[in-house]
Amino acid sequence: MNDNVISEKEGKLLVNTARSIVTEFLKNGTRVKLDKKFQDNFSFKSGVFVTLNTSAGLRGCIGYPLPDKKLFNALEDAAISAATEDPRFPSIKFEELDSITFEVTVLTPPKKIEVRDPQEYLSKIKVGHDGLIVKYGYNSGLLLPQVPIEYGWNEKEFLEHTCEKAGLHKDYWKKVETEIEKFQGIVFKEKDPNGEVIQEKLSE
Repeated sequence: MNDNVISEKEGKLLVNTARSIVTEFLKNGTRVKLDKKFQDNFSFKSGVFVTLNTSAGLRGCIGYPLPDKKLFNALEDAAISAATEDPRFPSIKFEELDSITFEVTVLTPPKKIEVRDPQEYLSKIKVGHDGLIVKYGYNSGLLLPQVPIEYGWNEKEFLEHTCEKAGLHKDYWKKVETEIEKFQGIVFKEKDPNGEVIQEKLSE
């Protein structure tokens, strides 16, 4: 994230813009021309995820964990990809948009968690605050900070599920060769489809 914490007003703008980007792309197959002020406001590099949900659960989630792109560019690419390229789901149809809520998570850069004993991970991650990335060989998996809250996981379960997301056995976090990174996120989401945008409070 940049030096400034993203305000609720800015978060609302990010979510509304993500919806506009997807709506335009699904309706006309074209990309929205983002106005210069929006680009200027979000020209700092940042990781970002766009999550699409229905009342039945997740409908698409794609993003960029690393701050490799300017936020306005990353938001545009992540929004379109979440709607059309998540391999777990069929591409969203324009007619579905009125039943989908949009969520945008802006990320801090990931940092490797240094431990001498893997059991130390349990005290070095905080559910409701941290997101996790597990890396082992060519395998990699990421779960956002809000996921363990939604499922009621503790730190150990969070580690296990992130390992499984990476295509690994759930106990691979105990292996010395496994690298685990953590990051934080600030989450803004619609309460209802096309509805009020709120900042989700992760920590209790």
